Amino acid sequence: MFVFALAVVFKLCSIQFIQGDEYRSLAKERTIRNIEIPANRGNVYSADGSLLATSIPKYDIRIDAIQPKQEVFNEYIKALADSLQAYSGVSSNTYQQNIKKARRNKNRYFLLARNISYSDYIRLRNFPMLELGAIKGGLIVEQTTRREHPMGGIAERSIGYERFDEDGNVTRAGIDGAFGAKYLRGENGKRLKQKIGNGQWKPIVDYNQQEPKDGYDVYTTIDVNIQDIAHHSLLGQLEKYDADHGCAVVMDVKTGEIKAITNLAKTDNGNYYEKRNYAVWESHEPGSTFKVMALMAALEDKVIDTSTIVDTQNGSKRFYGRTIRDSRGYGKISAARALELSSNIGLASIIDEHYSKQPKKFINRIKSWNLHDTLGVSIMGEGRPIIPEPGDKIWSKNALPSMAYGYNMAMTPLQTLTFYNAIANDGEMIKPRFLKAVKEFSQEIEVFEKEVINQKICSDKTLNEIREILKNVVIRGTGRRMYSENFSMAGKTGTARTDYNDYEEWLKDRKYVSSFAGYFPADNPKYSCIVVIHQPSTKVGFYGADVSGPVFKRIAQKIYTETPLIDEVESLEVVDAKVETEYQAFFKTAQTYITIMPDVIGLPTMDALALLENMGLKVKLEGVGTVKSQSINKGVKVKSNQIVVLKT
Repeated sequence: MFVFALAVVFKLCSIQFIQGDEYRSLAKERTIRNIEIPANRGNVYSADGSLLATSIPKYDIRIDAIQPKQEVFNEYIKALADSLQAYSGVSSNTYQQNIKKARRNKNRYFLLARNISYSDYIRLRNFPMLELGAIKGGLIVEQTTRREHPMGGIAERSIGYERFDEDGNVTRAGIDGAFGAKYLRGENGKRLKQKIGNGQWKPIVDYNQQEPKDGYDVYTTIDVNIQDIAHHSLLGQLEKYDADHGCAVVMDVKTGEIKAITNLAKTDNGNYYEKRNYAVWESHEPGSTFKVMALMAALEDKVIDTSTIVDTQNGSKRFYGRTIRDSRGYGKISAARALELSSNIGLASIIDEHYSKQPKKFINRIKSWNLHDTLGVSIMGEGRPIIPEPGDKIWSKNALPSMAYGYNMAMTPLQTLTFYNAIANDGEMIKPRFLKAVKEFSQEIEVFEKEVINQKICSDKTLNEIREILKNVVIRGTGRRMYSENFSMAGKTGTARTDYNDYEEWLKDRKYVSSFAGYFPADNPKYSCIVVIHQPSTKVGFYGADVSGPVFKRIAQKIYTETPLIDEVESLEVVDAKVETEYQAFFKTAQTYITIMPDVIGLPTMDALALLENMGLKVKLEGVGTVKSQSINKGVKVKSNQIVVLKT
């Protein structure tokens, strides 16, 4: 027993003096800890300073029911309960009973109010007992932040978010997600908290050990008015055609700034919301919108010109054992007309005839326009384009004819739009841009300028020919139903089959992708735009001109005005014949009658007043309107400061 007692004493001394610091540190770490306080995330603004996303602070107010001394608790409990009743409507007696019960149960974390605003937080912390603070009054304040989008569901996915799950994994979407780590997130603060059991931590004091530093504000290129127009234009058409999903993007031709981007998908209950950023993410077969690239390649390589005749036969033609069809037979037409009418056979024949023996020449031309590579936009998750070439698994003899009209390949809507924007921008291809600047209050931290991908995609001759054809697509081609004599547009329709690997199954449930890409106005482009709608109901319609074209037209016209060119003022120096005649008569009268009373009957009182006062007369007006009588007759000589009375 003596030896055992010595061993116990030795162990106690070892723990106390040898290992004491280690155990004390471990105990402190387990009971007292610096808890991170998330910094307020920076705001996201539109181009004009409208708020697109912001962090709203929210507060939970709790009380450590055993912290106040008994005399303090007794003195303030009723006043606190009365104040809480005035705030929430719950009776004072109920609050008194619950708080007293919490004190009996030694509850050090009793909830008084959850998820309240800053103004309510200020109000509650000044309630009796709580105003004494954490040490004397037991006040516990916990702050969280919630991300809100003032525009609601409009561009919600494109504006984006950054979310962390319980395991620390992060999901980043849109602009908010792309620039969260670098600009928006800020630096977290620290607050000392003590563990009080059941996994709960209570702040030791009511101030922070390290204050959080707010993130920078991000100013985007989004125009809220154009965004609203694009959103509702697309939404209305999706609902009309009961489509699965769609997107619309509007870009500034000269700068590459994205002025609007909307992505909507149908939910199980038939409503539409921003499910994914299809414009950036979804790489799909572009269909007929790619015919522009195919014809441009042939024109730029000088293997044809716009007047080259191509035989589209009766609307059906075999290529290497596979039949390609048009909606109807066009016979022999020019290459330009083949694009205007969106002839699959016409473009397939041109590309196959001139490139089948040297397919790399065609592929290299496409690659020279950077169509094989991603744009490298700031928003994460950009889809990769697919441009096959000889040697690839998907390459075959039919690859070239298929690519000529937008099949056997893939591009995202934003990648397609970037090329059309280059056509509108005199051949200069610009990288789409979502940000204008990063600021801390009014101080600019970083400013973003336009980035050029390709200085000149083709010769001016090819460019002018293609732009003329794209105008004619709307005037007399597949987009003619979009034509308006008051507002000019240029672009290309697109209709592509999708999910067609099993042709027999596809015939039972036909699915299409309808699109329209172009720019406006046609002669002096300001904006480029693409609209892509997936799987519209074939019972209503599926052609690009019918489904996506009207969205493009609605966006284009509403951006400018409801009555496009009718109210346009070409010059402020407009001569009105009636006004000019009256002015000349007034001027002649003023020059003729300098000392002799003129006849002012019939003149507006203001004109008569100006005329007579310039002669030095004092005028008294009786009434307003047109002069009906004058106190001094016409032809009478007058003197300076003589009074004349005009009646109406």
